[in-house]
Amino acid sequence: MIFHRALRRELISSAGATFTVMFSILLTWTLVTILGRAAGGKVASSDVIALLAFAALNYLPTVLVFTSFISVLMVITRTYRDSEMVVWFASGLSLTRFVRPVLSFGLPIVLLTALLSFYVTPWARGKTYEYVERFAKREDLQKVSPGQFKESSSANRIFFVEGVAGSSAVVRNVFVNQVDAKGTSVIVASEGVVEEMPTGDKFLVLKNGRRYQGKPGDADFQSMEFQRYSMRVTQQSSDAGDNNDANATSTRGLLADWKGNNFAKAEMMWRIALPITCLLLILVAIPLGFANPRAGSAINLIIAVLVFFTYNNLTKVFEGSIKQGKMSFAMGWWPLHLIAALVVLSMFAWRLNVNHPYHPRALWAAFKRGASRKK
Repeated sequence: MIFHRALRRELISSAGATFTVMFSILLTWTLVTILGRAAGGKVASSDVIALLAFAALNYLPTVLVFTSFISVLMVITRTYRDSEMVVWFASGLSLTRFVRPVLSFGLPIVLLTALLSFYVTPWARGKTYEYVERFAKREDLQKVSPGQFKESSSANRIFFVEGVAGSSAVVRNVFVNQVDAKGTSVIVASEGVVEEMPTGDKFLVLKNGRRYQGKPGDADFQSMEFQRYSMRVTQQSSDAGDNNDANATSTRGLLADWKGNNFAKAEMMWRIALPITCLLLILVAIPLGFANPRAGSAINLIIAVLVFFTYNNLTKVFEGSIKQGKMSFAMGWWPLHLIAALVVLSMFAWRLNVNHPYHPRALWAAFKRGASRKK
C-alpha cells in the first residue's frame, strides 16, 4: 500500500536522523569520560578506542529504544501538525490503521534490541572489565611513561623514570616519592629492576641511590645512601577474579547460576525488559503523537522524554527490588509492562472515542459554545 510505504520511509528517515544525533552525543560524552580515566592512570591510553567501542555497544540498546520511540512520535505529530490527520479521519479511517506500518518499522528494532541485550551487551561489558582489570593488575612501573609523573595504584607513591630498558622491567634514573606513617620519603636511584618472589609478590629493587626521610617543614630529616633497596610494587591477590559481575555474565551463564542468585535474576529481568519496553513505547507513541495544528509540537517531545525516563527508572526500581530480595523474579518482571500495556490500550481508546458526544473534550467544547451564546 502506498500509505504504508510512505510512512515507513518517513519513519526510517526520522529514525536515522534521531539515532545519528543521539549516538554522536553519547559517543562524545563517553570518549571524554574514557580520556579522563586514561589521563588519570585508570586505564591504558592504548585501550581507549577499544573501550569506546565496548561502551558504545553497551549503551546501544537504550539508544535504539529511545530512537524508535521518538521517531514514531515525531512522524505522528507531523501528520497532525500538517493537518494530514484531518483528511485521514474525514476519509473514515481509524488511528489503528497506523499500527501495522509502525510495527513493520519497529519490530526489526525490537529484535535487534533483544539480540544486543541478551548477547552483545554482556560480551561488551565483559571485555570492558577485562581490559580495566588487566591494566589494574599491571605493576606500577609498567604503567609509568618515561618522563611523566605517575601515581601508584595505592595512591601513596609517585613514580618518575627517565627511561625504560625494553621489556625487561629495568628502569633508569628512578625518582620515588612515598608517604607513610613515618612521614615523607624521597628516593632517587640510577637503576631499578622488578623482581618476582616465589609467593607471587613483586618488588622494585633500586640500585645505587639515596633516600631522604622526614616531615615537610621540619629541619630534622634522615639521609642515607644504599647500593640495593627493595620496595613492594604489587601483591599477589588470592581471590582475584572470583567475583564476576552479573552484568558481564552471558545469558546462558545467568540461567546456569539462577538458583539463589538475586543478582542474576535482576540482570535477566533488565535484559528482558529492554525489548518489551521498546515495543510498548513504539505503540504508545501513536496515540501520544496528537498535536493541535495551531500549537507547537515541543510539548510532545517533553512528554515523550518524561515518559521514557519514567518507564526506564521504574524498571530500575523493580530490578533493584529483585536484587535486594524484596521481590521475586516471577512477581517482578511483568507487572510494570502489564500496566504499560494497559496504558497503551487506554490511550488508543481515548483517541478513538475523542469525537464521542460524551467524551470530556466534546463536553468541554459544548460548554464553551453554550457560554458564548449566552454572551
